[in-house]
Amino acid sequence: MTAMIHVVEDDVDHCAALCDLIEASGYHAQGFLNGSEALATQRVPDLVVTDLRMPGMDGFEVLRQWKDRAADLPLIVITGHGDVPHAVRAMRQGAEDFLEKPYDASHLMAVIARALKAGQMRAELAQLRSQIAARDSTEILGQSTSITALRDRIAALGPLDLDLIVTGETGTGKELVARALHAASPRAQGPFVAVNCAALPESLFEMEMFGHVAGAFPGAHDKIGKLEAAAGGTLVLDEIEAMPAALQPKLLRALQERQVERLGENVLRPLDLRIIALSKSDLSKRTLDGSFRADLFYRLAGAQITLDPLRGLGDDITLLFSHFVQAAAARYGRDTPAISYGFRQHLAKRGWPGNVRELKAAAERFALGLDLPEAAPSAQEAGSLADRVAAYEAREIAATLERCRGNTERAAQALGIARRTLNDKIARYQIRV
Repeated sequence: MTAMIHVVEDDVDHCAALCDLIEASGYHAQGFLNGSEALATQRVPDLVVTDLRMPGMDGFEVLRQWKDRAADLPLIVITGHGDVPHAVRAMRQGAEDFLEKPYDASHLMAVIARALKAGQMRAELAQLRSQIAARDSTEILGQSTSITALRDRIAALGPLDLDLIVTGETGTGKELVARALHAASPRAQGPFVAVNCAALPESLFEMEMFGHVAGAFPGAHDKIGKLEAAAGGTLVLDEIEAMPAALQPKLLRALQERQVERLGENVLRPLDLRIIALSKSDLSKRTLDGSFRADLFYRLAGAQITLDPLRGLGDDITLLFSHFVQAAAARYGRDTPAISYGFRQHLAKRGWPGNVRELKAAAERFALGLDLPEAAPSAQEAGSLADRVAAYEAREIAATLERCRGNTERAAQALGIARRTLNDKIARYQIRV
């Protein structure tokens, strides 16, 4: 597409001549006799050529206001003889280049071509960074069977327009999974709205979720709720198990009817959204003790995804740690520190109660050299070979049982041993199932 160049020059003849020259060189040009007129245009041009000395709004102000409006827009400043220090000041404030009058036409066009190319490169770089950020925000890293199965499940469920529940311990990446599901859905271009149900006071929950109209209460004005804000996209209800019991039937009705009624009015507004509920605990069990409505659970559970804790992901622990270390080192401008074999073993043995969130924080400290020196072996691991083998076997059995949700038959199959043998080892090592 042919570039559009705006020329800001108070001299009528000079402005017209500049536009003719630019048009003759294959670009589109539009001339303005003052900065106010140029800044009043709705379209952002591909480049601006502006005189520095003009009555009213000078070139510095044109530069400042355009940069406020479009930071990456290239601007070229034209100065009179003896104004070079001012031109240097303009470049420090963001101008791409400057020309001193009188200038050579071919030189002007070369400067314009160079500035347009630089602006295009900046735009492409910004787009690339945006794509990388989008990819990183939804990328599920790992090579374990568990993570591979998770990616497959996201790929299968993402395109389906049904509500679902994601369950997992704190820090296992439930919101990351929700973002990946949103990115894989037909609603990917719509909004992604997240609400932490545990962080909203019960007194404000209804207003935040359903919105309100002016006059609903003293000082109230029109405000859409989170349900409406997610129209065309995805609404994530984090820690849904903490939702007040009195509000659960109101949410259920909105989800059943796919309509919402703002506080203070009697108008039903249609809802077009997908709900992803995140929970630290098994909601199906909570329905048994009455702390979570069964009908709301079944409304949300069009499908379910259960995330394994970090301690059950094996070699993915060191893979994720390395990824977070590299990212932190790049962010803080540090060299990426080496991770020794011994330290990798130390990482694999830790319990990681905070899961991936704890691992990421540890990786950032490691990248900055602030924490996590290589740990000495424990007294048990420093003992005889038999003691070390037993400790390793106990850890592997415990991790497998965790992955199999305590099912000893499945765990025995995964470990390749008889179920009776597994039960004997569970008793010997006093492993809690």
